Amino acid sequence: MARVTEVTYAIGEISRLVELSQRTIRYYEEIGLLHSVRRIENGKRVYTDSDVRRLKFISRLKVLGLSLAEMVELEKIYRKQRNNQEILPKLLELLDERAAQIDERVAQLETLKREIREYQQRLRNKVLLVATQEEPENTGEEMRT
Repeated sequence: MARVTEVTYAIGEISRLVELSQRTIRYYEEIGLLHSVRRIENGKRVYTDSDVRRLKFISRLKVLGLSLAEMVELEKIYRKQRNNQEILPKLLELLDERAAQIDERVAQLETLKREIREYQQRLRNKVLLVATQEEPENTGEEMRT
């Protein structure tokens, strides 16, 4: 029988593949987000395609707004159950919360944008008013905004 050898990567290789720093990858291992990391005789870490997929998934969860603490919580659930039955509802709950937070922030930003536009218009009106008036002799009075 032919033995199938698993492709492994050194930390520098996997770092380039997943576009994360070596320090970040070590930190993810340290906090429990990456469990399957093996070490070879001299103590060097070796990573597999499974680790590549895992790190890409972690990066995607970060982009979606999950904190590392939330990811660790999901990992703990998965390690107990070894299936997605409990993780997926929890992930959906976290993503719903994140979407609601984004909606709230967007509303705040829209309000801020409206306030900025209103203030700009008031300033433009003052600039036009000053430009259309004859300039009186300098009275020393400053324009008030």
